[in-house]
Amino acid sequence: MEQVEKIEIALQSIRPFLQRDGGDVEFVEVTSDNVVRVRLVGACETCAMSAMTLKAGIEESIMNAIPEIVRVEAV
Repeated sequence: MEQVEKIEIALQSIRPFLQRDGGDVEFVEVTSDNVVRVRLVGACETCAMSAMTLKAGIEESIMNAIPEIVRVEAV
C-alpha cells in the first residue's frame, strides 16, 4: 500500500471525531523528509485545542500507521 493511501486511511479513522465538532482535516502533502502536511478546516481552523488535536490525535494516528513519518504539521 502506498504511503499516501496509508495516510488517508489514518485520517479517516480520526475524521468522525473532528466532524462531530464541526471540523475536519485535509491531507496536503508528504515531504521528501517524511513530514506530513495537513490543513485543519471548519471549526478545527479556529479552535483553541487545534494544536492538541494535531499532536495527540492526527499525528499519533498517522505515525502509528506509518512509523517513518517524523512529524505532522498544519499549513
